[in-house]
Amino acid sequence: MTLNYQVVVVGGGPAGLAAACSAREAGAERVLVLERDKEPGGILNQCIHNGFGLHYFKEELTGPEYAARFIEQAKELSIPYKLNTMVLDLAASGDGLRHVTAMNRQDGLLQLCTRTLILAMGCRERPRGALNIPGFRPAGVYTAGTAQRLVNMEGFLPGKEVVILGSGDIGLIMARRMTLEGAHVKAVAELLPYSGGLQRNIVQCLEDFDIPLKLSHTVVDIQGKDRVSGVTLAQVDADRKPIPGTEEQISCDTLLLSCGLIPENELSGRLGVTLSPATSGPVVNESLETSVPGVFACGNVLHVHDLVDYVSEEAARAGQQAAAFLKQCRAASDADSGETPGECEADGSETSGECDADGGETPRECEADGGCAPAQAALPCGSEPSISLIPAGGVRYTVPQLVRLSHVDDTLLVRFRVSQVYRDATLSVFADDVCIFSRKKKKLAPGEMEQLLLKKSLIPANTRMLTICAGQS
Repeated sequence: MTLNYQVVVVGGGPAGLAAACSAREAGAERVLVLERDKEPGGILNQCIHNGFGLHYFKEELTGPEYAARFIEQAKELSIPYKLNTMVLDLAASGDGLRHVTAMNRQDGLLQLCTRTLILAMGCRERPRGALNIPGFRPAGVYTAGTAQRLVNMEGFLPGKEVVILGSGDIGLIMARRMTLEGAHVKAVAELLPYSGGLQRNIVQCLEDFDIPLKLSHTVVDIQGKDRVSGVTLAQVDADRKPIPGTEEQISCDTLLLSCGLIPENELSGRLGVTLSPATSGPVVNESLETSVPGVFACGNVLHVHDLVDYVSEEAARAGQQAAAFLKQCRAASDADSGETPGECEADGSETSGECDADGGETPRECEADGGCAPAQAALPCGSEPSISLIPAGGVRYTVPQLVRLSHVDDTLLVRFRVSQVYRDATLSVFADDVCIFSRKKKKLAPGEMEQLLLKKSLIPANTRMLTICAGQS
């Protein structure tokens, strides 16, 4: 049995929920959220600390409180979601439909077809196996996120004497959390000469608790066979190679790893979405649309964010653009046929059905041949040339990577990260070879995502390339 929807959102975390709500508010009638966990909200459910919502809701919330806002909004908008549901495959067909294969215990194998697809799968932590740390494989080595779940949701303390490798935000927050639970955090080691976390987390989680931060250090050995008994730290040079003679032995029973996040894009690759080597996420345009028309991406599956507020803002934009894509497809279909679309036409805009057991709408079954009229060959925005956004100088990547000027209202929002710490820096934008924007920045740091609001009026109509660069003044 194949079920038809207008919008299918893969992932029920902060990005997926915000995107689904935004799509529904923008006019999409049949929206479905697929989530592999037993409850919606994603990683926020275990982030019991505060500091969320300051930008989006203009008040300070804990992670569960922040997630609850979007869960309640989804319920108010009657958006169905399927929990404990694993998406197995994504595919695109020549008729303009996207096909989703998923599975859960209640429904078994699910076959879904949709006009638009929103990718919001989030990211996963980089495990020990990707770090090439020598030594045995004893108990007591955890990723920081795993330790967070154990402490905050399962009620287990991973250890009493702790060393943390990596200064990402989750690692910094867990340094504070473990301290509050009675553990002794002996050191936070960071391979780079700067911290990978937000400055506020460095202050609130390390400095306020007198936890030492050892920059340009890494773990070169793990001692212990059954259980971690200690680690060896060493200073590294400019090439990130351990310096002989700088080894330091620290006894501990727990090693937490906070060494980066990897966007979950295995499904994106199967769909044929072009991925960026810089972000490991999809290449998108100003509408957050991927290289596959009608497929949008947002949140940490697109690029790793530091604030969930920015995730929600980005996801809301993806949902709006998905709804706009549906309207464009409907307009193209109407212009081609000259008829008013009926039930389950090309845009999937069938009449709402009854609610099923989990509160969702009963979707219409597609016919044996797919049941949905094929999309028009030429999508409304398919042939418009795009401007390439090129990171240069100290800028590591930009999102979006492509821009269609006709789809930009008044300002173009560009988010980016730099490759090193800059003080008294200059941020510049070049349209081809002409500088159209320049601004002084007191500080730029890799651990904090930056954003640029560029006025559309500054971009010449015949521009082929926008280069964004940062450097020392």
